[in-house]
Amino acid sequence: MSVNQQDLDPDSTTEVEDVTDAEEELIKECEELWKDMEECQNKLSLVGTETLTESNAQLSLLIMQMKCLTAELSQWQKETPKIIPLNEEVLLTLGKEEFQKLRHDLELVLSTIQSKNEKLKEDLEREQQWLKEQQQLLESLNVLHKELKQQVVTVSESRIFNELKTKMHDIKEYKEKLLITLGEFLEDHFPLPDRNVKKKKKNVQESTAQLITLHEMLEILLNRLFDVPHDPYVKISDSFWPPYIELLLRNGIALRHPEDPTRIRLEAYHQ
Repeated sequence: MSVNQQDLDPDSTTEVEDVTDAEEELIKECEELWKDMEECQNKLSLVGTETLTESNAQLSLLIMQMKCLTAELSQWQKETPKIIPLNEEVLLTLGKEEFQKLRHDLELVLSTIQSKNEKLKEDLEREQQWLKEQQQLLESLNVLHKELKQQVVTVSESRIFNELKTKMHDIKEYKEKLLITLGEFLEDHFPLPDRNVKKKKKNVQESTAQLITLHEMLEILLNRLFDVPHDPYVKISDSFWPPYIELLLRNGIALRHPEDPTRIRLEAYHQ
């Protein structure tokens, strides 16, 4: 070993010393391991060579492993580590080997990544196809929803229109019934005055105008109230019998004009 150290340059001498120290440290660790194994073997020999049961199969396996390690350790102790000369040619060779190994590992990594990329590409295409199908399905459902919504609106509007039409018809029938009942009540209880009855005041000239019934008077006032709501007053004519006018005024059914007492209107009960 001294001859090799003389052939090397000063820089390589330091490196050789480092290798020698590492070798000695390795041998020292092997010796300590050998001592531990000898102690274990001595302890096992004290136990005896009894036949192992099935429950002690694991112990038998450990003993076999120990024997294998003992033989391997003995083989390593017989061999002398070879010191690699640290010249430029050897370093170049080692560098090439490490480079080739690194290149091989990188090629494996590249192949793996490419395989993963291909798989991811296939997954992406499959997901895009699925998304496209889902979008088409969503568009179809939206169109169907709009159609159903329009049908529902049409059916709803038609139903509401029919209901309102039925209600209007019922209201008209009820109105006609009320008018007929009111007319019958007024004809029975408020008839026209008897023209055969002589007037108490003979100096008053008998009016030649045709008197109308109370029912007709109320219809005139009611139509005026709804047809011309901004001016609901009606001019009192000779066809209005004065007792009926007084009856309407006294019971609050009709009101006089505040400035023209010859005009009256029907009370707006609906407001």
